[in-house]
Amino acid sequence: MKLRNFEWFLIQLVFYFILWLINDYTATLVSVIFIVIFAAILIVALISELIEPSKVPRSYFWFMVISILAPILAGLIFLIIIGGDLNWIKAPFSS
Repeated sequence: MKLRNFEWFLIQLVFYFILWLINDYTATLVSVIFIVIFAAILIVALISELIEPSKVPRSYFWFMVISILAPILAGLIFLIIIGGDLNWIKAPFSS
């Protein structure tokens, strides 16, 4: 059974939503780290594809884009829902 890109997007979105609901600090760290890693891999893959075309399917590149967009979208939706109040930002400064 092969999953489509939209299904992968929904799976990742649910994963990030659960992570945001459990702990916003961990979700922020994981989201930023995954975004940077997937973006770096995508950039390297696109550059290597321009230099020497390979037989990598286009679905790979779309999966990488989806893996970058899912944590961004989940984080934005979560921030809109809670009004932008992250516990880990205000906790060190509260008395």
